Amino acid sequence: MNIKTSLKRVLSVAIWCVIGGGALALLVAAINKKNSSVCTAVDIQINADGKSIFLNKKEVMRLLEKEGVKDMREKRVQSFNLEKLEEALRKNAWIKDAQLYFDNNAVLKVRITEKEPVTRIFTISGNSFYMDSSGKQLPLAGTVPLKLPVFTGYPSDKMGSRADSVLDRQMQNLSMFLKSDSFWGRAIEQVNITPSKTFEMTPLVGNQVIEFGDGNNYVDKFHRLLIFYKKVMAKTGFEKYTRIKVQYAGQIVGTRRGGPVSRTDSLQALRNVMDMIRMARRMEADTAMLREVKPLEKNVITEQNLNSYDFPEEKSQVPEQKR
Repeated sequence: MNIKTSLKRVLSVAIWCVIGGGALALLVAAINKKNSSVCTAVDIQINADGKSIFLNKKEVMRLLEKEGVKDMREKRVQSFNLEKLEEALRKNAWIKDAQLYFDNNAVLKVRITEKEPVTRIFTISGNSFYMDSSGKQLPLAGTVPLKLPVFTGYPSDKMGSRADSVLDRQMQNLSMFLKSDSFWGRAIEQVNITPSKTFEMTPLVGNQVIEFGDGNNYVDKFHRLLIFYKKVMAKTGFEKYTRIKVQYAGQIVGTRRGGPVSRTDSLQALRNVMDMIRMARRMEADTAMLREVKPLEKNVITEQNLNSYDFPEEKSQVPEQKR
């Protein structure tokens, strides 16, 4: 290697060092300037879409002021402990996450993500609370009523006990399904928890009870129930059956009501079911889980040929089935 080549390399390294040092100096100067500047404003956003459920901007500001942050526009940026403020906000019962930062104009950005309620729960003692999407208990709050699945008969006033862990998980799965499914979210009015910790559902149309069993295989159970609604009850009327059991693997068991069913009731039942189905389809496409099963419209089922689908009517004794 000759001297000329060595000098070029040394010169090149020196130039890059100067450029890097200058850039670092500018970065340090910018940081120092930002930290020494005064907070110009506070911008609070609750949820990515701006639609809050439990909190409003004034309440978030009060939470910040409670942590000693008052007269924000008179404080220097470097005086804010953003990590501590984020941690304090996350302790709030309705806040899932909080992110705080300053932009280039010294505006404090506060980004709040609320917890998502998925069901309203009523306990056997008469208390009530929400369950969120992670299966945790949420206190009641907010002035706007939430349209959520309703569960009644919960055995305790507080969620999270080891004895109810399976029940809590099954409630979470059923709630998420009912909340996301446009048809069943409207068709099921209430879910009652029995003393044996199984589920009985009350539909919006009709006065029968749906014995759902436990929360396992819930997609398959709702699929069989939908077939029964469309192909049987839409023809016979909702008053023909007092109870519908879907907890038995691979079948539906219906308990008949005594007395004949009028043609008027049958036609009205057909209109009720089809109206709900059309409404659900207008709101959104079928959920991915229901799309995985075979299309119901291609299954020609009548009350006379239900044996091929294992939908027997209830007899004096029902054979023991796997739950």
